[in-house]
Amino acid sequence: MPYRVCFVCTGNICRSPMAESVFRARVGKAGLDGLIEVDSAGTGGWHEGDGADPRTVAVLEAEGYPGDHTARRFRASWFAGRNLVIALDSGHLRALRRLAPTPGDAAKVRLLRSYDPAAGLDLDVPDPYYGHMDDFVECLEMVESASSGLLAEICEHVKGQAA
Repeated sequence: MPYRVCFVCTGNICRSPMAESVFRARVGKAGLDGLIEVDSAGTGGWHEGDGADPRTVAVLEAEGYPGDHTARRFRASWFAGRNLVIALDSGHLRALRRLAPTPGDAAKVRLLRSYDPAAGLDLDVPDPYYGHMDDFVECLEMVESASSGLLAEICEHVKGQAA
């Protein structure tokens, strides 16, 4: 059974699709397709059915990541099918933990930047939505930095399951 991780931000059009795309590419590059499944969602349903923000798509595609995406809302029932739920900021962390049906489900929720040793104490990925292209570029850099540590941790778990 694959290890499943879901990235969650507010509307699922900026940060979480960016994290999904980057992490899926890392999983593929590591040869772990089929062992690790990646998706994303939003805490709210404002953009359900919409594509990613065009600035997100532009920044992703400029760095060689796919930009295709359809926004959706995270549902409490999804906890059962996810090993990790990765929040992009502390507001998402709190919202997801409140949504979690059980304490075990709440424990699955982590902040993305907690996997980046260089992040320091500020573990939020700032929302670029009301900003400029530079904010989207900065968001991508934060996502990429944290993705290495997240992949390393998941690989340890996946290897432990296979042993």
